[in-house]
Amino acid sequence: MSYVKERPERRQVTQSTLIAHGTRSGASWIASAPQQVQESFLTSLTDEELLALPYLFEFWAIEHQLPPEGDWTSWVILGGRGAGKTRAGAEWVRSIVEGSRPLDAGTASRLALVGETLDQVREVMIFGDSGIMACSPPDRRPVWEATRRRLVWPNGATAQAFSAHDPESLRGPQFDAAWVDELAKWRKGEEAWDMLQFCLRLGERPRQCVTTTPRNVPVLKRLLAAPTTVSTHAGTLANRANLAASFVEEVRNRYGNSRLGLQELEGRLLEDVEGALWTAGQLADLRVERTGSLSRVVVAVDPPASSGAKANTCGIIVAGLREDGKSAVVLEDASVQGATPLGWARAVLAAYHRHAADRVIAEVNQGGDMVETVLRQVDRTVPYKPVYASRGKVGRAEPVAALYEQGRIRHLGEWPELEAQMAAMSVSGFQGSGSPDRVDALVWALSELLLTGADVAPAIRSL
Repeated sequence: MSYVKERPERRQVTQSTLIAHGTRSGASWIASAPQQVQESFLTSLTDEELLALPYLFEFWAIEHQLPPEGDWTSWVILGGRGAGKTRAGAEWVRSIVEGSRPLDAGTASRLALVGETLDQVREVMIFGDSGIMACSPPDRRPVWEATRRRLVWPNGATAQAFSAHDPESLRGPQFDAAWVDELAKWRKGEEAWDMLQFCLRLGERPRQCVTTTPRNVPVLKRLLAAPTTVSTHAGTLANRANLAASFVEEVRNRYGNSRLGLQELEGRLLEDVEGALWTAGQLADLRVERTGSLSRVVVAVDPPASSGAKANTCGIIVAGLREDGKSAVVLEDASVQGATPLGWARAVLAAYHRHAADRVIAEVNQGGDMVETVLRQVDRTVPYKPVYASRGKVGRAEPVAALYEQGRIRHLGEWPELEAQMAAMSVSGFQGSGSPDRVDALVWALSELLLTGADVAPAIRSL
């Protein structure tokens, strides 16, 4: 049975009723109504309307998932993890392809879908649980042409997939709309964004929807400041009805009072702390996909003062020295939380063997000989070096921050918890909650590689 649009007369009644109740979500209003009202609503629908109901997004949408009215060019949806950003982007694409949303005048027939990588475009934006294919009714579902990396709808509209890693691929094509996902994570954000803007030149009013967890990066800040940009915002809890209760409880307990929680859960755009040793913009430019040849790898550990479920994080950072002897790469943040001494020792040794490291470096101000004893319970042969903190955390971190400023440090991949702690380190101390365990381990690892004379024979490796 085919998908049918909502009856105009029913839409008018529903919208006015919802506005009177302070919400644009029909599902929220029905869910809060007495059972008799719910049953009356459902029994009043025809079979076709019942089949169509799951695909009437305006009935289910949360406020931040619907585009604002007005003459805008860019709609930015800022949200925490799981806040429903992807669903909103996919439904917006549906609406402009099908021309079914009154709040968004006009339609589109040639779209660009731009994500951080082609895999993410395909697996999240197109085929993900909240992607375009899952949101589309059977009779209006597009066909994915893998060889041409595009979607084709029954009405002839097309959407081409692009990777932000390859800005040059956006040189040439032209579109009347675009959906951009996780802009704040793009490693080549400025270049890819600029190339996309030159492509939006078809139709009377080209538009783009940007779905992203916010980060303090220049490309996002400039977009939000543009006069033609509108934005909506929601935290993770706004969509808690569609999230596992255990997930909500875990992330709230673990990150609720942290800067990382404000960014990743509340979806807030955080400014750099005053006197920050590392800025968010600087950290966003650190990513590399390969390390090149490495002459030495170390695992640094900052053991927690206590053990058990309420213990601080045990900072465990793996870093490698490049063959030039002047630069290094952070290979992994293997930190663990709430582990027993034997538990974090196993995590340290697992990282040591995983990266074929040369040595374990451990701060022993609080643990003393216990740290080595516990490590050797797991592996008696591990090369081990104790280090002692004679200066405060800021004094130890500043020389390492200078290495970052000189462009001598890169990160293999993305380590959000580590980088959140780095962004909270300032000349006046740590501005986050708890202890900067991951930063402490990072400082010990990079100090060993670049600020302390090595006393082991180098060997060449690559990753």
